[in-house]
Amino acid sequence: MVPQLRALPGDPFPPVRRHPMLHAIEGTVQVFISQHRTFFTNVMVQAMRVAEQGVPVLVVQFLKGGIGQGPEHPAQMGQNLDWIRCGCCECISGPEVTAEAQTALLALWQHTQAVVNEGKYGLIVLDELSLAIDFGLIKENEVLNLLKHRPAHVEVILTGPQMPDSLLVVADQITEFRRNYVV
Repeated sequence: MVPQLRALPGDPFPPVRRHPMLHAIEGTVQVFISQHRTFFTNVMVQAMRVAEQGVPVLVVQFLKGGIGQGPEHPAQMGQNLDWIRCGCCECISGPEVTAEAQTALLALWQHTQAVVNEGKYGLIVLDELSLAIDFGLIKENEVLNLLKHRPAHVEVILTGPQMPDSLLVVADQITEFRRNYVV
Protein backbone atom coordinates (compact mmCIF):
# COMPACT_ATOMS: atom_id res chain seq x y z
CA MET A 1 0.00 0.00 0.00
CA VAL A 2 1.36 3.44 -0.96
CA PRO A 3 1.12 5.92 1.94
CA GLN A 4 -0.97 9.04 1.42
CA LEU A 5 1.00 12.29 1.56
CA ARG A 6 -0.51 15.57 2.66
CA ALA A 7 0.44 19.01 1.41
CA LEU A 8 1.52 21.56 3.97
CA PRO A 9 -0.24 24.95 3.89
CA GLY A 10 1.59 27.30 1.54
CA ASP A 11 3.87 24.54 0.20
CA PRO A 12 4.65 25.43 -3.46
CA PHE A 13 5.88 21.87 -4.05
CA PRO A 14 3.05 19.47 -3.21
CA PRO A 15 4.15 15.96 -2.22
CA VAL A 16 4.43 13.33 -4.90
CA ARG A 17 2.99 9.84 -4.43
CA ARG A 18 5.77 7.30 -4.96
CA HIS A 19 5.66 3.55 -5.00
CA PRO A 20 7.80 2.21 -2.12
CA MET A 21 9.70 -0.13 -4.44
CA LEU A 22 10.63 2.69 -6.83
CA HIS A 23 12.74 4.63 -4.36
CA ALA A 24 15.33 6.88 -5.97
CA ILE A 25 17.55 9.50 -4.45
CA GLU A 26 15.81 12.80 -4.89
CA GLY A 27 17.83 15.98 -5.28
CA THR A 28 17.52 18.69 -2.68
CA VAL A 29 17.59 22.46 -2.79
CA GLN A 30 20.31 23.91 -0.58
CA VAL A 31 20.75 27.59 0.19
CA PHE A 32 24.01 29.09 1.42
CA ILE A 33 23.79 32.68 2.62
CA SER A 34 26.31 35.08 4.09
CA GLN A 35 26.83 38.80 4.27
CA HIS A 36 30.45 38.18 3.28
CA ARG A 37 31.34 37.06 -0.24
CA THR A 38 34.18 34.82 0.96
CA PHE A 39 32.20 31.69 1.82
CA PHE A 40 32.12 30.31 -1.74
CA THR A 41 35.11 28.07 -0.95
CA ASN A 42 32.89 25.91 1.27
CA VAL A 43 30.39 25.42 -1.54
CA MET A 44 33.17 24.58 -4.01
CA VAL A 45 34.55 21.95 -1.64
CA GLN A 46 31.12 20.28 -1.64
CA ALA A 47 30.92 20.49 -5.45
CA MET A 48 34.39 18.97 -5.82
CA ARG A 49 33.56 16.12 -3.43
CA VAL A 50 30.42 15.28 -5.40
CA ALA A 51 32.34 15.43 -8.69
CA GLU A 52 35.02 13.11 -7.26
CA GLN A 53 32.26 10.56 -6.59
CA GLY A 54 31.47 10.50 -10.31
CA VAL A 55 28.44 12.80 -10.32
CA PRO A 56 28.48 15.49 -13.04
CA VAL A 57 28.57 18.96 -11.44
CA LEU A 58 28.00 22.39 -12.96
CA VAL A 59 29.00 25.63 -11.22
CA VAL A 60 27.40 28.78 -12.67
CA GLN A 61 28.68 32.18 -11.56
CA PHE A 62 26.15 34.77 -12.69
CA LEU A 63 27.95 37.95 -11.61
CA LYS A 64 31.56 37.04 -12.29
CA GLY A 65 32.78 38.06 -15.71
CA GLY A 66 35.97 39.48 -17.10
CA ILE A 67 37.38 36.39 -18.77
CA GLY A 68 34.99 36.14 -21.73
CA GLN A 69 33.93 32.64 -20.80
CA GLY A 70 30.14 32.35 -21.15
CA PRO A 71 28.14 29.17 -21.81
CA GLU A 72 30.05 28.46 -25.03
CA HIS A 73 33.37 28.06 -23.19
CA PRO A 74 32.92 26.27 -19.86
CA ALA A 75 36.05 25.58 -17.85
CA GLN A 76 36.52 21.91 -17.03
CA MET A 77 37.78 21.34 -13.52
CA GLY A 78 38.56 17.64 -13.65
CA GLN A 79 36.47 14.94 -15.25
CA ASN A 80 33.07 15.73 -13.73
CA LEU A 81 33.05 19.46 -12.91
CA ASP A 82 32.14 22.16 -15.43
CA TRP A 83 32.38 25.82 -14.46
CA ILE A 84 30.74 28.68 -16.34
CA ARG A 85 31.05 32.39 -15.69
CA CYS A 86 29.11 35.22 -17.29
CA GLY A 87 30.45 36.02 -20.77
CA CYS A 88 30.69 39.78 -20.22
CA CYS A 89 33.91 41.76 -19.83
CA GLU A 90 33.26 42.94 -16.29
CA CYS A 91 32.00 41.63 -12.97
CA ILE A 92 28.45 42.74 -12.17
CA SER A 93 28.19 44.59 -8.87
CA GLY A 94 24.80 46.31 -9.07
CA PRO A 95 21.57 46.68 -11.00
CA GLU A 96 23.05 49.16 -13.48
CA VAL A 97 24.72 47.02 -16.14
CA THR A 98 25.85 47.55 -19.69
CA ALA A 99 23.81 46.13 -22.56
CA GLU A 100 26.62 43.63 -23.16
CA ALA A 101 26.48 42.43 -19.54
CA GLN A 102 22.67 42.16 -19.62
CA THR A 103 22.78 40.11 -22.83
CA ALA A 104 25.54 37.85 -21.46
CA LEU A 105 23.72 37.31 -18.17
CA LEU A 106 20.44 36.43 -19.90
CA ALA A 107 22.27 34.01 -22.22
CA LEU A 108 23.84 32.36 -19.17
CA TRP A 109 20.46 32.15 -17.41
CA GLN A 110 18.79 30.58 -20.48
CA HIS A 111 21.66 28.10 -20.80
CA THR A 112 21.37 27.25 -17.10
CA GLN A 113 17.64 26.57 -17.39
CA ALA A 114 18.24 24.30 -20.39
CA VAL A 115 20.94 22.20 -18.72
CA VAL A 116 18.96 21.87 -15.49
CA ASN A 117 15.97 20.58 -17.44
CA GLU A 118 18.24 18.23 -19.44
CA GLY A 119 19.16 16.45 -16.23
CA LYS A 120 22.78 15.94 -17.33
CA TYR A 121 24.19 17.25 -14.05
CA GLY A 122 23.47 15.75 -10.63
CA LEU A 123 24.50 18.94 -8.81
CA ILE A 124 24.19 22.50 -10.05
CA VAL A 125 25.59 25.44 -8.07
CA LEU A 126 23.97 28.81 -8.85
CA ASP A 127 26.44 31.25 -7.34
CA GLU A 128 25.25 34.71 -6.25
CA LEU A 129 21.83 34.01 -7.69
CA SER A 130 20.21 36.00 -4.89
CA LEU A 131 22.11 39.13 -5.94
CA ALA A 132 21.12 38.66 -9.59
CA ILE A 133 17.49 38.50 -8.41
CA ASP A 134 17.95 41.46 -6.05
CA PHE A 135 19.46 43.52 -8.88
CA GLY A 136 16.42 42.69 -11.07
CA LEU A 137 18.55 40.82 -13.61
CA ILE A 138 16.89 37.41 -13.13
CA LYS A 139 13.22 36.98 -12.26
CA GLU A 140 12.45 35.29 -8.95
CA ASN A 141 9.41 33.46 -10.37
CA GLU A 142 11.59 31.94 -13.13
CA VAL A 143 13.93 30.53 -10.49
CA LEU A 144 11.00 29.08 -8.54
CA ASN A 145 9.63 27.53 -11.72
CA LEU A 146 13.02 26.02 -12.53
CA LEU A 147 13.31 24.49 -9.07
CA LYS A 148 9.78 23.14 -9.15
CA HIS A 149 10.07 21.50 -12.58
CA ARG A 150 13.67 20.26 -12.52
CA PRO A 151 14.31 16.52 -12.89
CA ALA A 152 13.89 14.80 -9.52
CA HIS A 153 17.54 13.69 -9.24
CA VAL A 154 19.03 17.17 -9.76
CA GLU A 155 20.37 18.78 -6.61
CA VAL A 156 20.65 22.58 -6.63
CA ILE A 157 22.72 24.90 -4.44
CA LEU A 158 21.80 28.60 -4.38
CA THR A 159 24.23 31.12 -2.90
CA GLY A 160 24.31 34.78 -2.01
CA PRO A 161 23.13 37.27 0.57
CA GLN A 162 19.54 38.55 0.75
CA MET A 163 17.98 35.29 -0.48
CA PRO A 164 14.30 35.92 -1.27
CA ASP A 165 11.87 34.39 1.23
CA SER A 166 10.20 32.41 -1.55
CA LEU A 167 13.47 30.54 -2.17
CA LEU A 168 14.06 29.99 1.53
CA VAL A 169 10.61 28.40 1.79
CA VAL A 170 11.40 25.78 -0.88
CA ALA A 171 14.89 25.02 0.44
CA ASP A 172 15.54 21.64 2.03
CA GLN A 173 18.59 23.02 3.82
CA ILE A 174 19.64 26.57 4.68
CA THR A 175 23.19 27.29 5.81
CA GLU A 176 24.14 30.74 7.05
CA PHE A 177 27.82 31.57 7.33
CA ARG A 178 28.58 34.14 10.00
CA ARG A 179 31.75 35.67 11.28
CA ASN A 180 31.83 35.93 15.04
CA TYR A 181 34.85 37.73 16.31
CA VAL A 182 35.93 37.21 19.88
CA VAL A 183 37.29 40.35 21.46
